[in-house]
Amino acid sequence: MSILGLVLLLYAGILFLRGNAALKQNQIRLVPRKALPKVAILIAARDESKVIEGLLKSIQRQTIKVSPEDVYVIVETLSDPTVKICRQYHNTVILREDLTKQRKGYALDEAVKQILAKGKHYDAYFIFDADNILTKNYLEEMLKIYAEGYEIATGYRNSKNGNANVIAAVSSLTFSMINVMSNRKRAEHGANIIFSGTGYYIAGDLIEEWQGWPFVSLTEDYELSLYATLHGLTTYYNEKAVFFDEQPTSYRQTVAQRVRWIKGYFTARQKYIPLIKAKKHGDNYGSLVKERIGVRPAIFAILGLVVIIIGTVVELCLMSKALEILAAIPGILMGIYMILMLVTVEMIRHEKLDLTTKSKIKAILFNPLYLVTYIPCALKALLKKRCGLDQD
Repeated sequence: MSILGLVLLLYAGILFLRGNAALKQNQIRLVPRKALPKVAILIAARDESKVIEGLLKSIQRQTIKVSPEDVYVIVETLSDPTVKICRQYHNTVILREDLTKQRKGYALDEAVKQILAKGKHYDAYFIFDADNILTKNYLEEMLKIYAEGYEIATGYRNSKNGNANVIAAVSSLTFSMINVMSNRKRAEHGANIIFSGTGYYIAGDLIEEWQGWPFVSLTEDYELSLYATLHGLTTYYNEKAVFFDEQPTSYRQTVAQRVRWIKGYFTARQKYIPLIKAKKHGDNYGSLVKERIGVRPAIFAILGLVVIIIGTVVELCLMSKALEILAAIPGILMGIYMILMLVTVEMIRHEKLDLTTKSKIKAILFNPLYLVTYIPCALKALLKKRCGLDQD
């Protein structure tokens, strides 16, 4: 097992070096846009009457105004209290037609098709969850990126309730891991970024080309990321455009959420990675290499360390050295804990999350344990056939 651990560490090093080498050679072609774009905002909002008003107020307060009727709120029934709130803000309500398909991607697909069927044209579509809140210059900062010519871009995801308890604090760090370890460097060099959650725009010409919303997997955000890699679309991570998202506050919620993410991650990769590998030339191959930047090398490095540690324990067991095993286990566990704690400190040091000092200390102490629980979540995702809204 120790040999396997060394192989995983070596593979992590190769991924890291190849990814960074590809970044240095990266070139993108942007076509600047001059005219102020016409913007649509799409909000999937089934039974979201308790939270949606915060988002609608933050849209009203934007330094760049969006016409209320260009804010589309997607519901499943007109009896949903969300509808009454949206009409108070003069937004357009879109009623879903096929409720047998419950994923957010299907809701977005129906909304886009209804908008296009009415002959509406938008230069950019912004996607939000009903519990998001935007800083007042969010659209202004995002439209600067649109003007530079990027086809898809996301903002900086902060936490609405990161200080609620330690679960909310460490849940918000999940996205910090993606941003600090991957997206920040990718954006600096023009590589394809990883989309997580909402808070992003897509150029209208892409939507009109698709004639709908083609990303309907469990993790439509990651599927979009891989699609952009496959087709060489220009993407950007904009830290100046800040929006806030609500995090789960119970461990049970985080387990359900992470199981869905992991299952969706592997499903999306199973679909797209063979297609990306098939294009081993030009920008597409470079994109495949750069897709390995950041989180993946870190995951393999941590797995390698864990396998080496487990291998050491197994070898001691085979040698029947009970005392050595008992003495080694506390040190091994503490070593894993300290490594993950240092990773947490590094994430917090580079992030701008609205966490109090007390919440940061709790997150540093608890996050290593939270990261370890990804292992049973991954096993559950691989063994479970259906996860939550996992239906066609």
